[in-house]
Amino acid sequence: MQMYSTRIRISWPSGHLTATLDDTPTTRALAKELPLVSVARTWGEEVYFDTGVGVSRETDARQVVEPGTVAFWTDGDSLALPYGPTPISQGDECRLASPCNILGRLDGDPRLLATVRDGDPVRVELIDD
Repeated sequence: MQMYSTRIRISWPSGHLTATLDDTPTTRALAKELPLVSVARTWGEEVYFDTGVGVSRETDARQVVEPGTVAFWTDGDSLALPYGPTPISQGDECRLASPCNILGRLDGDPRLLATVRDGDPVRVELIDD
């Protein structure tokens, strides 16, 4: 079975980041819906936004992740992009609201997400390599 990765660009008014996503059922479902435009929400040092994609929680879903992880919050049909502690974190960890499907990693410095403001328009699109 050939594993392939999907690259996406996430843009907001003051910046953008790219991410490399692993070949997972959630990544494939999300890729079918791209490009998409949504509204950013912030929760501590996490940015999340609705994708309109409904998927099931995968068996390897995790709640505590590294900064820069691209996660999919199945409870809210949202991409979750943590870059630091959230209101429920213990110490400096990135603790998501509930276990999330892990899609991949941001390519650049996840702290760039600090420039996203609650309510900003966000665009997610595939990058053709």
